[in-house]
Amino acid sequence: MGIVGLRQAGKTTLFEIVTRLPADLSSGRAEMRVGVAQVPDTRLDRLAEMFHPLKTVYASIEYVDTPGSVIALARSGSQAAALREVDALAHVVRAFHDPAVPHEAGAEDPRRDIENVELELMLSDLAVIEKRLERLDKDLKKQKNPMLEKERAALEKARHALEQQQPLRELEFSEEDERLLRGFTFFSLKPMLYVLNLAETDAGRTEAAEDFARQAGLRERNRTAVTAICGKVEAELAELKDEEAVEFLASYGLKESAVTRLIRASYRLLGMISFFTVGEDECRAWTLREGQTALEAAGEIHSDIQKGFIRAEVVRYDDLIAAGSLAEARHRGTLRLEGKDYLVRDGEIVHFRHSG
Repeated sequence: MGIVGLRQAGKTTLFEIVTRLPADLSSGRAEMRVGVAQVPDTRLDRLAEMFHPLKTVYASIEYVDTPGSVIALARSGSQAAALREVDALAHVVRAFHDPAVPHEAGAEDPRRDIENVELELMLSDLAVIEKRLERLDKDLKKQKNPMLEKERAALEKARHALEQQQPLRELEFSEEDERLLRGFTFFSLKPMLYVLNLAETDAGRTEAAEDFARQAGLRERNRTAVTAICGKVEAELAELKDEEAVEFLASYGLKESAVTRLIRASYRLLGMISFFTVGEDECRAWTLREGQTALEAAGEIHSDIQKGFIRAEVVRYDDLIAAGSLAEARHRGTLRLEGKDYLVRDGEIVHFRHSG
């Protein structure tokens, strides 16, 4: 996830809270920073209580902190290219007022900021398309090529949408068109998570994201999600011990950190699910793209397991909890054998039988 936004929106604060990295106090030119966040999962916590493993390993997401304004970044060369490599964008939108840190546009207006940034990202994509179409036209004049014709048609469809100020993530592309466009890593094709950075007085408003999404017409948008945090409160929370953190959250009427919700929202938006492996040595959450098979899941663990795949032993999380053990789940018939084409579902516990 690439964390983007306008200046003074709270991008770097959010990055440091989510990844638990210290503030960057180095002087000189700001650079992109990369950090990793664990994906909180109460199911894995419960499995660890059941199996008492030596090690518990959570799924993770890599976050990239971008310097300065995303508008300037989209217009630049190398840093824009680096940002294009991320899988999705988290746009931190300022929704707090602070006289000591004035907004670069004067008054705070989250909806305006979203529209301005989205427009700039679309213009950046449009420039890439026009440059490529110019090259394609030259090549097609020299020689007809069916694949280049298909690429040209897909790019023309994308260009038309961008000229109508429609982000590419909202379009329906065929599988072939998606494959043709994937290499361009368009900004406006990436899933977008809008992160409202609230004032401290609004920190307890758990409905803030839903209200804003409805008012701004974001709920209907494809591959788009909205969440809300208060950077100031979350920064204080990150400094507290577990017991103190619970009391601190309760003072705002909250049961969990907004950062926890943000990480989960990131995971869902990326189209990821978790499956689990369990045992006395280790309980682990493995990341898989939704719609992938048992064979592909085996490959996530080790290529040798994938090559020697025989069967997958699968049990739903709820069924294992109800049974109390794998042996009892097998006795009840809720632990079943599946083949390599089985589509793994979120939260399933999987054990692979394999040769070699």
